[in-house]
Amino acid sequence: MGWEKTCATQPSAGLTWAPDDLSAAAALGGAQLPAAGLLWWIYETTTQDSYGAGLGGALGALCFLLFAPLLLPILGMLSAFVLTLPSVVLARLAGRHFPGPGWIWHVTAPVGPALLWGVPAGVLFGWPLGATVAALAALGLLPTLWVGLVRRRAWRPAGVWWRAAIGSVVLFVLAFGGAALATETGLIQEYEPPKLTPAQLAGVWRGESGAELRLRPDGSAEAVKLPTQPSFDDDHFQDYVRCQGSGTWEPDDDSDNTDRDGVLLKLDGDCGEDTHWSISGSEDAPELFVLFGDPDGGTLWKLERAAAS
Repeated sequence: MGWEKTCATQPSAGLTWAPDDLSAAAALGGAQLPAAGLLWWIYETTTQDSYGAGLGGALGALCFLLFAPLLLPILGMLSAFVLTLPSVVLARLAGRHFPGPGWIWHVTAPVGPALLWGVPAGVLFGWPLGATVAALAALGLLPTLWVGLVRRRAWRPAGVWWRAAIGSVVLFVLAFGGAALATETGLIQEYEPPKLTPAQLAGVWRGESGAELRLRPDGSAEAVKLPTQPSFDDDHFQDYVRCQGSGTWEPDDDSDNTDRDGVLLKLDGDCGEDTHWSISGSEDAPELFVLFGDPDGGTLWKLERAAAS
């Protein structure tokens, strides 16, 4: 395939790279991002709970696509310096010092920069280490191979960029079709909220800022600093009010036609209206949540089950 000759004869086969390498790395590094973003968005919206929020980030994705011609070259350049060019250098050094086809080193080299950035990111942000490193390595793979291909074909920068643009469209279509197929065949499991019995709902649920909801098996409830729906005659247009006191609760499988089971909470007095708390999370770690205000930009409150004392 010519990989060995390319690695051995180019003057930049050491700890450096040529301007054409940077152009090629940036071109495909940016070109693959729409497909990568589409896969991430489909995975997140399919496997994770959207908590009833609007279009699940579709408006943000649409805005990104609108400004893609301006953003992608910049993001591609960043990807080139962080992932692709270090991978190219590692692949060329490996090809000079170890036997074997050059393409093997171009395939394996992206693991190095992925580990370099993925391990600190996983530690600092709590991201899954394996998934983070795998995602970074995947983002560096095609551009690293692309740089080697561009060198072998001796394409001019203009030819590199228009080919990368066509490749971006092809990758996007393939990503959409692959994700749709994976969803239909069950390879990507769609999120479903857990089904909780009244006995499982009873207990203490806590949230941020001291919010607490105590649901007793007899149907009585106690709330502390709990957000509730504001009164219908409230002239201040608040998304929610914080209430404290006693009341009643009951399982509710209507949820205003959202097909989401939950809890209907009725607090005594004049603090707020009846509030539907929907069930989320998992069987092992259930949650109650309510989204106040605009579904596209409202305030989300979540309660987690407190550990039994």
